[in-house]
Formats: sequence, C-alpha cells, structure tokens
Amino acid sequence: MRTKPLPVRLLLFAWLLLPCTLFAQTPAFITDSLDTYVRKGMKDWQVPGLALVVIKDGKVVIAKGYGVKDVKTGEPVDENTPFMIASNTKLFTATALAQLEYDHKLALDDKVSKYIPYFKLYDSVASQLVSIRDILSHRIGTKTFQGDFTFWNSKLSREEIIRRIRLLKPSRPFRQTWGYCNSCFLTAGEIIPKVTGKAWEEYIQDSLLTPLEMTHTYTSLRLVPSSVKLPQPYTTAFTGDLRPVPLDHWDNLGPAADLISTVSDLSHWLQCQLDSGRWQGRRVVALPALMATRDINTMMTSRKSGQLPINFMGYGLGLVVSDYNGRQTYWHTGGAAGMVSVLTFVPDEHLGLAILTNQDNQEFFFLLRHQILDAYLGVPYKNRSEDGLRSFERVMKDTLATINSWKARVTGAKPPMPLSAYCGHYSNKVYGSMDIRQDGGRLVLRFNSHDKLTAKMEYMDNEEWLLEYDNIEYGIYTTKFGTKDGKVTGVETRQSDFVEYDGYSWTKE
Repeated sequence: MRTKPLPVRLLLFAWLLLPCTLFAQTPAFITDSLDTYVRKGMKDWQVPGLALVVIKDGKVVIAKGYGVKDVKTGEPVDENTPFMIASNTKLFTATALAQLEYDHKLALDDKVSKYIPYFKLYDSVASQLVSIRDILSHRIGTKTFQGDFTFWNSKLSREEIIRRIRLLKPSRPFRQTWGYCNSCFLTAGEIIPKVTGKAWEEYIQDSLLTPLEMTHTYTSLRLVPSSVKLPQPYTTAFTGDLRPVPLDHWDNLGPAADLISTVSDLSHWLQCQLDSGRWQGRRVVALPALMATRDINTMMTSRKSGQLPINFMGYGLGLVVSDYNGRQTYWHTGGAAGMVSVLTFVPDEHLGLAILTNQDNQEFFFLLRHQILDAYLGVPYKNRSEDGLRSFERVMKDTLATINSWKARVTGAKPPMPLSAYCGHYSNKVYGSMDIRQDGGRLVLRFNSHDKLTAKMEYMDNEEWLLEYDNIEYGIYTTKFGTKDGKVTGVETRQSDFVEYDGYSWTKE
C-alpha cells in the first residue's frame, strides 16, 4: 500500500533538493540484478530467445541477447539478431507521413479518398470524411483486429485488402472510440507512393533507415539476405508446450507490420526519438513531424490502472501515449506469430528501451519493460514477472483443461448426417470462400484466401465439432453447423484472439 501523498508543492520542493548526481546513476536493478531476472523470467515463461537494449542520457547502457534463436541448434541471440518487430513498424509509417506533411507534400487531415479514390468505409458519410489522421489513429469505429483473419498471411493484394475495408461493419460511431486497425495502416502507407513516387518499402529505407544507419533492418522478409537467419518463432498457446510456428508472410500488410530489425539498430531509432529527431547530430526527422506522432488523437482510457502507475492512455500516430509514475511515456508493442516486442521512450528522462522475443504466448517481454521503467522512474521494487506468472498460469491451466475435455469427447461417434452432407463450398462476405471436404472420418476446411491455411473438424457429440487449425497459432475451438429441413446451411468458425477476436459465419452454397 502507498502512504498518503504529500501536497504537490511539497513534492516539487523535495525533488528540487535531490542531488543531480542521483539521476545520472544506473539503478542497481540494471547493474546487479537484470541478467538474473531476465534468465529466470525466460525460463519461467518458456521464452527461448530475447534481445534487449536500454538507452539513458544518450548512451547505450546495455545491448545484448539472451537465450537462443532455435532450441534445436542452440545458436545464441545477440544484439544483432533480427526479429520481426510487427506493429512497431507503425511508428515508422506514421513518422514518414508526418514528415511529408512538414514538407508540404500532404496534410494529415486530407481525406484518404484524395489519394486512394476506391477507399471506402462501411458508412457512406464516414467514407466522405475519413482522413489520414483518422486511419493512423484507429478511430474508424471498427473493433480491434477486425478483418485480420481475412488479411493476416493471406494472398490478397494490398489493393484487395483496402477495397474490403468497406465490408467491415463498425461496432462504434466514427471518430468516437479506439479500435486497432491494421488494414488502416496499410492504407495510410499506400498513400506514400501517391505523393513520392516511391513504394512504401523504398521510401522508409531512403528517408529513415539509411539516414539512421539501420543497416540490419529490412522492410520485408523477402529482402532479408539468405545469409541472415531470423530466430525460429515459437508459441505455447493451446498446448502448453513450446512449439515452432511458421514465420509470418504479410507483405500485403507491409506498412502496418513488415519491419525486421535488431536491438542494435533500434537503438538508433530510439536515440532519434530522444534527440528531437536527430541521429549523430544530423537531422533525420523534423521536430514538428516527430511531435505530430505524439499528440493524442484517440483516447484509450483515462482511468487509473490497478497494477501500474498509469492514469491515462491515448493513441497518437502509430504510438501509445501514457504516463508512468508521473512521466510522459511513449510506447508500442508488436505481435507476429511467435515473436512479440515492445519499444518505449521517456524523453524527459532521456530513457529508451526495446525488447524483442521469439515466443508469443507470454507476458514477460512487457513485464520486463515495466520492471526497467520501475527501476529508472523510482517505483518501489516488486517482482512483476512472478506476479504476472501466477495469473497467467491459472488462465493457461483452465484453457488446457477445457481443450482436453473437448478432445476427450472425440470418441468416434457418428454425426447426425453423413459426412458428405457437410462438404461443399462456403462463403463469407468479408473473407471470401472456404471449402470443406471429407478426409476419412473427419472433415478438412480449406480457406481459399490463404495459400496454405487449413483446419480439421472431428465430431464430438450433441451436434458439436472440434475445430483445430493446422497452424496452432489459429487455435482449437468447438463449433456447430447450421441446418434447416435436414440440410446444412452454414457453419461458424473462430480463431485465436491473437488473430481476430470475432468469429466468422459461413453460408453453404
């Protein structure tokens, strides 16, 4: 429990009396305990590999790797190991657009339709009003991740994805609430070639990565040299044990998620953020452009956190803005299949950090971020990893028990109709089509907007089926077919919340 706070004026006076040298010291947690904390946390949370960089007062305090890229080869992670940074890409895209506004090439309040005439939202009035700022601020009214099952790792082109945004029915009014939208950031990134003549990949390389000397950062998986090996991605979701998963291939969502980088390179990006847009004394980003990304456009919450010293949280342009123990803090997370990351910087403290990992079903990467901020920003120590692990393990235990109970109900019982009755061609307005065929005593689903995504269905009882995707990232669930007059009319599917929260309804054709 915290003691009753002192009056604000007394607190300010007390701060002024503290010696300046106190703020220059590296916290004992960083110098004495960090390595032990990280290694134990990785073991507890089953994280094979982790890379970390911490910057303070213009200097790199620590930049190193822990663990391994691949549990089979044992190749170690170091500060130059490239990871998919996923949605930490978004700040690069937003910064590029803010700089283009500063250069008078566009305005963030320009209508999206000025540059991409075929871009439309579900609501016709919102379609006429929606601006670049709106789509960079996640405020078009859709739910978080809405449409991502259709778009994520699919073979749809960027234009096809943008055209399908009009099919996403919003759950909230336009411009009133926050709902995380990857396809919106793709749309924003596709404005860049309209005003520069350069593809998003080329422009990000020329305007940001090259000036920042981020020589081991790539704008696409296909551009990573064959001599460079990314860590093997892993997950423990739905099984509890560590399993390898495929690397994401999502060039079609490039401006939202495609960057691959190292903590060594990301230290340059953090230094640029902390030095008003400069790197090594050279101007890379104009300060007004930098600040434009940090202005809150969409409020996420203004309620005090029960676990963290945070009172508010809002979204700028590709960046979360919040307080942390009284300091203004900017950050973002990134989630790819088998890889999760976080970047954070606190300008008033000249503090920045990045954490990259290759296991996605864990909170350690984010709890480590909090632990480092606690150390530097004067929050009394408590082991956030151990506290978080207890809650996580309870949830995982319940999840695995539920899945095991479902599997126990697959006993070879016969469904109400022959398996052939369930086979056929199914459609969904947003996704497109799916085919179901018989394979022995089970059904196989083939999702046609993806190159390889399939799932199997096995009958349980009471007209319920067990649905399990071939890629464990998409999950294990139960479902039922819809029927009418003795015929199958459709089926409901869902997928991991990591992909998209809401399920999909399919109509049998």
